[in-house]
Amino acid sequence: MDLAAATTTTLVPCLRYRDAPAAIDWLCRAFGFQRHAVYQDGTTVHHAQLVFGNGMVMLGSVQPGAWGSHMIQPDEVGGMQTQSTCVVVSDADAHYARATAAGAEIVIDIADQDYGGRGYACRDPEGHLWWFGSYDPWKAQAT
Repeated sequence: MDLAAATTTTLVPCLRYRDAPAAIDWLCRAFGFQRHAVYQDGTTVHHAQLVFGNGMVMLGSVQPGAWGSHMIQPDEVGGMQTQSTCVVVSDADAHYARATAAGAEIVIDIADQDYGGRGYACRDPEGHLWWFGSYDPWKAQAT
């Protein structure tokens, strides 16, 4: 039985931000995301969908509740994270230039990778960790 839905993408990272409206603006400006949907009441973002190619991230404001009670922000744990979002880009150097111009904190400088492609890691203004690179795991040779 195939449990995956027949849709554009079946994995969608979800993030929470203290200042979600500012995060949405920054993610679009710095990383090239586009607003797909934003459901907002004043400064509280209840749900937002940002797209990049055929990928998507969903995000919302930090708030109490069933989902929020299971989440913690990077600054509450010394910036450490148990997962990150990896985004495949067509030109890692151009993306790196755009992100650094917008003030992204680079944590791993751009470089060619031993497994193929070129990429870098950075943090957004609220400390979430991102990887951007040209390596496409869908086109990689299985070993």
